[in-house]
Amino acid sequence: MSAPVRVLAVDDRRENLLALQAILEGLPVEVVAVSNGEDALKQLLVKDFALILLDARMPGMDGFETAKHVKQRERTRHIPILFLTAADYDPHMAFRGYQAGAVDYITKPFDPWVLRSKVSVFVDLYVLHTEAAQRAAERDALRKKVDEALRLLDATEPADAATSTLVERLRATLGGL
Repeated sequence: MSAPVRVLAVDDRRENLLALQAILEGLPVEVVAVSNGEDALKQLLVKDFALILLDARMPGMDGFETAKHVKQRERTRHIPILFLTAADYDPHMAFRGYQAGAVDYITKPFDPWVLRSKVSVFVDLYVLHTEAAQRAAERDALRKKVDEALRLLDATEPADAATSTLVERLRATLGGL
């Protein structure tokens, strides 16, 4: 892939963003760090992301409201969201996170290796999905070219038997694609 695989980190505390960047150091990702939900939504308008690491509790637009906006947009609804929160585990908060569209809800402190592993999995899935979409687009373009070639062959009136045989062989070959 030519474009970097980006992970959006959203947390109102700068030290938490720095910690996330340090934890993800060495992974094949570009961490885009923002300090609030509004800035996260702005980033999502202009860049593609493999994953969103989202603080649940922030002043202003909290993580749950941010996730709701992410999941309402056609362009971003497919992006997995991992909620991170400093609060002690609260089943109600976790439920709100999952209800808002999260794929996971992790309380701090957390094991950095577990977070790295989860991020790696979602990055790998993103890369595979992107490659599959590119291949599908290439296949569709090839199919259009084959269909056009078949239309041209159908419009061809062979001048002799040899040309007629060649046209039929081309139709058979192209039709098999």
